[in-house]
Amino acid sequence: MFLKQITVFCFALGIFVFPAYSQQPKTGPKEKTFKQELKTNKQLRKEARAKRKLERAERKAIKKHHKRIQTKVVRNRMKSSKKQSKRYNTNKKEFFLTRWYKNKVNQRKKMR
Repeated sequence: MFLKQITVFCFALGIFVFPAYSQQPKTGPKEKTFKQELKTNKQLRKEARAKRKLERAERKAIKKHHKRIQTKVVRNRMKSSKKQSKRYNTNKKEFFLTRWYKNKVNQRKKMR
């Protein structure tokens, strides 16, 4: 009987001495405060902005290099074809004076 009481006492003492699992600190990620969330979001936006800026600068450098290695005649042809493509894409006609006074012979050749 005495042995049984000691065993129950030790068992009860063990429950109270060792904390229960519900009292253990959480092992998952800590909850962030509102200020911390704003700060991390701001940092993410800043990094994304810097990345976009860097990519844009890189694209511009590539385009500039491509233009620089062309001859003057090719650059002018590129410029005129760019204007023409913009006009085609926006569904606009040429300036009316250029349409009126265009070389008629070249137009007839194109029609054939």
